[in-house]
Amino acid sequence: MTDTSLPRTVDRTAWLGLIAILPLVLLVAMDGSILYLAMPHVTSALMPTADQALWILDIYGFVVGSLLIAFGNIGDRYGRLKLIITGAAVFGAGSLGAAYSQTPEQLIASRALMGLGGATLLPSGLAIVSALFPDPRLRAQAIGIFAATFAAGFAIGPLIGGMLLRQFAWGAVFLINVPVVIGFMIGAPILLREVRSTVGGSIDLASLVLSFAGILLFTYSLKNAAAYGFTPTQIVAGAAGIFALALFARRQTKLEYPLLDLGLFRDRIFSIAILTGLLSLVVWSAAGYLSGVYLQSVLGIDVFAAALLTLPGAIVLTATCVATARIVERIGRKTALVATHLLIGAGVFLLLFTTTETGIAVFIASTMIAGIGYGLSFSLVADIAVSAVPANRAGAAGSIAETSNELGNALGISLLGSLATLSFRLFGPGVAGTLDETLDQPGLAHQSLIQAQEAFLTGMHVAIGTGGLLTLAVGMVAWLWLPSKLPE
Repeated sequence: MTDTSLPRTVDRTAWLGLIAILPLVLLVAMDGSILYLAMPHVTSALMPTADQALWILDIYGFVVGSLLIAFGNIGDRYGRLKLIITGAAVFGAGSLGAAYSQTPEQLIASRALMGLGGATLLPSGLAIVSALFPDPRLRAQAIGIFAATFAAGFAIGPLIGGMLLRQFAWGAVFLINVPVVIGFMIGAPILLREVRSTVGGSIDLASLVLSFAGILLFTYSLKNAAAYGFTPTQIVAGAAGIFALALFARRQTKLEYPLLDLGLFRDRIFSIAILTGLLSLVVWSAAGYLSGVYLQSVLGIDVFAAALLTLPGAIVLTATCVATARIVERIGRKTALVATHLLIGAGVFLLLFTTTETGIAVFIASTMIAGIGYGLSFSLVADIAVSAVPANRAGAAGSIAETSNELGNALGISLLGSLATLSFRLFGPGVAGTLDETLDQPGLAHQSLIQAQEAFLTGMHVAIGTGGLLTLAVGMVAWLWLPSKLPE
C-alpha cells in the first residue's frame, strides 16, 4: 500500500508546483500582446509620439529577448527558484509602475522593468518544471502544458485587455499582474524547490552589454527613421548598433562559454527552426497590433467588441497547440514546418482585402487560418531545434528558441510597425505621426480624417504584405533545403 501511494504523492506535489508556475507563464505571454487593443486608449491618455508609441509596445519584448539567455545561465549557477521569485517581484513592481504611469517616458521605463523581471521567469520556470518531473513521460506532458499555456497567453492577451478596458481605465491591463505575482511569491517557497546545474565558466558581461546595446541602438535608429526621416543622430545610433552586434557575434566565437552558441546555426535544421519561430512572432505581433488599431480607429468598433473578434483565432491557435503532436504524427515534421509558413502567409494575406468600410469577416478568417500556423510554430519550433543538436547542447538550443520568440514579438512591431509608420508619414495628412494622434487633434477636418484612415490602411497593407512574403519565402527555403525526414 505504501509503495503505491508514494508515487501518487510525488506526482501530486509536482503537479501543484506546475500549477503554481503556469499563471506566471500566462502573464509573461499576455504582456507581449495585451497592449494591442489598449494602445488607442493609452495614446489618448498619454499622447506619446510615434516612436514613443512603438517603444511602449516593444521595449518589454526587447528586454526579455535580450536577457533570456543570460538569466538562464545565472539561474544555472545561483539557483533558479531564487531567481524566479526575485524576477516575479521585479515584474510586479514594473506592472504597478506601468498601471499608474502619467507620461510616455514613465510607461516605457515601467515596461522595461517588467521585461527585466519577465526575462527570469521563462528559463527558470521551464527548468524548475523539468526538475519536478523526473519521469520522462510525465515531464513531456508537463512541458507540453507549459508551452500551450505560453501560446494561450499570446492568444488571449488582446481579449483580456478588451474585457478590462470595457470597465476600467487602461492601467488595469497591468494592474491584474500584481495579485498573481503576490500569490506566486507566497506559494512558490512551499510548492517549489531550488534547482541548480553544474556548469562551467561565468557570465560574460561584455557580451551581455554588447547584445543589449546593439539591439536597442539599432531599433532606436529604425524607429526614428520611420517617424521623422534620416537625421545625423539616427544614422550614428544605427551604425553604433550594427557595430555592437558585430562585436558581440565575433566575441561569441572566441569564448569558451559563449552567451549565444553561434556554432549551433551551422545545422540547417536548427537554423530553419529558429528562423521559423522568429518570423512567426514577427508577423504575429505586427498583425495583432496593426489590426487592433484598424478595428477601433478605422472601423470604429468598440474595444470590447474588437476583443471578442479575436476569440475565434485564439481558440483555433490554442487547439492547434494541443493537437500539434497528432498533426505531426500524421504528416511529418518537415511538412508541418512548411505548413506553418504557408498557413501564416495565407492568413495574413487575407488582411490585404480590408478596406476603410469593411473588414470584420476578413479579419476573423485571417486570424483563424493564421492561427493554425501560429499554433504549429509555437509547439513545433523548440522541439525541432532541440532535436537537431547533440544532447549536451539541448539547453542552449532551447534558450535560443525561447529568445527567438521574444525577439520576434518585439521585432515585428519595431520593423513592420516602423514600416507602417513610415507609410503613414508619407501618405497621411501631416497633422501628426500616427493615426490615433491625428484623430485626437481638435477640429480635425473630415477630409484629413479620411486621408489619415486611408494612409493607415495603406501602411498596414504594406507591413503585413511584407511579413506574408517573408513567411512564404522561408517556407519555400524549408521545403527545398531540409531533408525529407527530420530527427525525432
